[in-house]
Amino acid sequence: MSDPLPQSRRPGIRAAMFVDFDNVYTGLMALDPAAAKRFAEDPKHWTEALAAGGAGEESRRFLIRNCYLNPVIYSKYRPYWTRAGFRVIDCPSLTQRGKSSTDINLVLDAMDALSGAAHVEEFFVASADADFTSLVQRFRAADRMTTVIAAGAVAFAYREMADSVVESHDFVAILNGTSAEIHAVASVQTQRAEGAVKTTKSKATTLSGAAKEVCDFVRTAPGPVVGAMVAHRALTADPSLKTDWGGWGKFGSWVAQIGHGVEYSAARGGWVWDAQRFSGDDLPAEAEDGPGIEERVARVTDVPALSAAQFRQLLEAMAARLHEQPVTRNELSRVVRDDCVAAGQPVSRSAVNFVIQGVVYAGGSLSEEMTAQELAAAWARNVEELCRLALMEFDDAEKLALRRWAGGGLLESGPGDSRA
Repeated sequence: MSDPLPQSRRPGIRAAMFVDFDNVYTGLMALDPAAAKRFAEDPKHWTEALAAGGAGEESRRFLIRNCYLNPVIYSKYRPYWTRAGFRVIDCPSLTQRGKSSTDINLVLDAMDALSGAAHVEEFFVASADADFTSLVQRFRAADRMTTVIAAGAVAFAYREMADSVVESHDFVAILNGTSAEIHAVASVQTQRAEGAVKTTKSKATTLSGAAKEVCDFVRTAPGPVVGAMVAHRALTADPSLKTDWGGWGKFGSWVAQIGHGVEYSAARGGWVWDAQRFSGDDLPAEAEDGPGIEERVARVTDVPALSAAQFRQLLEAMAARLHEQPVTRNELSRVVRDDCVAAGQPVSRSAVNFVIQGVVYAGGSLSEEMTAQELAAAWARNVEELCRLALMEFDDAEKLALRRWAGGGLLESGPGDSRA
């Protein structure tokens, strides 16, 4: 028998996968029951999608595949995971409150893997539980890449400690096999992909159709243009960019490399301008309204830095589209984004996805019966919860300002709907 290949010659990044089944499954059930079923019954599909990597990425070899589940509730799913090559660890409830032993078992196994001889290069933790923040800190301190797969609201510190996060809507896209799957896999390691594409900047010397459209649009604009509006023009000219922005991972990186006098700044949601006529000094001044609640919340949490008018347009467009006919979440985010751009209140598709996700997390539904006010109430509750998780404290005036801003002015000035 031939000797095994040395590690340096074996293809793919050495990776380990640790799945908190209970956390991910319950999170997906709140978002998309069909996706939750596919997660539980076909783990091979989404694991292979992540192993394959995306544009500018190496493939991965999952040396460790562990799934931690409560056998009292989810034992029927065990065969699907063992058949997919996972080691299934039973984590029954050990307390009167129903708390399982998943956390401690997962952490102990992960620490063993961290100090093991295989030298795992990348750790995947499939859980939105912020209790794993300290574990991810250990991975980072040991100079290992970390990816969090989230199917629920993620605490800001947990998100920031990881190198990358597979967001709920991207994970649902992988599970459902939608057109967003390529983008979801490609975005698993944004930083690594960006590093790889920097070596190809020479391609900016020749303008593509989308880049030319952006140049023409910016050069005729009366001032700096909101990034979301520029992105919409680029995607209209070249829809294929929506997968991974031509290998650049995200819109900001793509538009910044165009050159030809096109300048970009990520400040306050992103702006693009013609460098021959304008500069960063010509960007609109930041609003000074109230106690600056918008800036504080956007800086500390992941809530999109939109204006109250943008939130209002987004929520009203969402209600209108839901009332017209049933649509998938992926399609809903696209048409709402386009409606906002057409109404002169441009927002990015990622911002729309974040709001949709927040509405669902807060107990709202994506049904035709939902009014704009009901969507606003659910979204505001989600923002309040994100602020609570981030340990942000507000006085009564700031709480009122937060609710008015997040609700886009659609909510009453009183306490109103304050369900947790």
